[in-house]
Amino acid sequence: MAPQRKRLGNIPVIPLDGAPSGPGGGADLLPEAVQRRVQDHPCYSEQAHHHFARMHVAVAPACNIQCHYCNRKYDCANESRPGVVSRRLTPDEAIDQVLWVAEQVPELSVVGIAGPGDALAHPERTFQTLEGIRRHAPDLKLCLSTNGLALPEHAQALADLGVEHVTVTVNAVDPGVGARIHPWVRWQGRRLHGEAAAERLIRQQQEGIRRLVERGALVKVNSVLIPGINDRHLREVARVLRGQGVFLHNIMPLIARAEHGTRFGLDGQREPTPAELAAVREACGGEVRMMRHCRQCRADAVGRLGEDLGPRFQRESPPAAVRERAGEAGRRRQAAHAAILQSMAARPSPSPAVEGSRRPVLMAVATRGGGLINEHFGHAREFLIYRASPEGVRFEGHRRADLYCSGPQDCGDGESVLQSTLRALEDCEALLCARVGIGPWRALEAAGILPHVEHAMAPIEEGVLAVYEAMAEAGCLDAVSSPEGLLAAVS
Repeated sequence: MAPQRKRLGNIPVIPLDGAPSGPGGGADLLPEAVQRRVQDHPCYSEQAHHHFARMHVAVAPACNIQCHYCNRKYDCANESRPGVVSRRLTPDEAIDQVLWVAEQVPELSVVGIAGPGDALAHPERTFQTLEGIRRHAPDLKLCLSTNGLALPEHAQALADLGVEHVTVTVNAVDPGVGARIHPWVRWQGRRLHGEAAAERLIRQQQEGIRRLVERGALVKVNSVLIPGINDRHLREVARVLRGQGVFLHNIMPLIARAEHGTRFGLDGQREPTPAELAAVREACGGEVRMMRHCRQCRADAVGRLGEDLGPRFQRESPPAAVRERAGEAGRRRQAAHAAILQSMAARPSPSPAVEGSRRPVLMAVATRGGGLINEHFGHAREFLIYRASPEGVRFEGHRRADLYCSGPQDCGDGESVLQSTLRALEDCEALLCARVGIGPWRALEAAGILPHVEHAMAPIEEGVLAVYEAMAEAGCLDAVSSPEGLLAAVS
């Protein structure tokens, strides 16, 4: 049976998947003070990401290292990946934009600087922006993402400003591996190349993380999984991170397509498969808590993870009086956050009732957010992947999908789109959504993925567990059963 949910105050706390072993083993609970710091942070809490929004402000113009997987492009509204923005902002523009979004999107809880360059390569712009947001909207959490090269010299300033959540991208702790990912760094006015560059970057990253942890920051580390380069090395990275007291490890799949203009994309470096990503996360999860819900967001993303409200706010300029209204907007926002947290605390945690010998099953879920099964299959741009087992329900990640239904005249015509979605979900045995057309339903069944609409508007974990228990009752969870057997037994 799954561990029972415990409570700290009014907030539910569950054992974190992949928690490092120690006095409490894998089921260590977060201390109450730490739980309060992450309960409304969508990147640091898988539960919170269904309910709270984040905003990235693009004020960092340039970078101090080169990565073979990066190409900082502008005006690419149809691309959703790190380094892409529609427009760079000045600090004053960014402050007004944040206050406007925070006024219109009451779920906003976090503002971060994640590009398009490195936040600490030109620190004056970053700190001017953070200081302005802190002054006008003190309830919002401040975040920052960096490659870590300039982190040691700014760790104290970040702590003084109250930046308690910092993400550092660490792809290697071996200079030989790092040199295959980062060809050069700009250090003290000159460029370093090859292993010398990688060694300097690794030293700065480790020192910067050490200083942040000493000052009480919750450090999240992003690592890009690159098959054939650092896939086998990331376990060693995770061990080092554990020794440094890193709070969360986010292993992300490489995005490498020729049209993006990156070195890896142009050279044909392949991206990892979902199975490879899951295996590496599983191997590293015993060292550091694992983040599985990252969307590899644009550097100007707005909204909950998995959605982007940015274009809505880019079409117009913030109103002139937005700073004067910031105090009242902040009070409304805090009331909205309290209501969200109360709703999250009241939601029960389902427990599996199936035998421990049954095999795990992957299921895909279509959702618009709120932790509910509330999206039409044809309207989904991504599917959340959950693993159901006798131990409970665990979020595994997401799979992007092209829009199958773009309107009454086009719904059902996207055969190539449907085939692409089926390939993305090929290891799933069930799909939960609010609605699905008869054509896609038949195609899903034929691919061994059984659609379910009977749990529409239900909480995701509750619906996934109900389907899993139905599969158990139908005798579909024996180790020898297969998706084909599932269809025969349950249909």
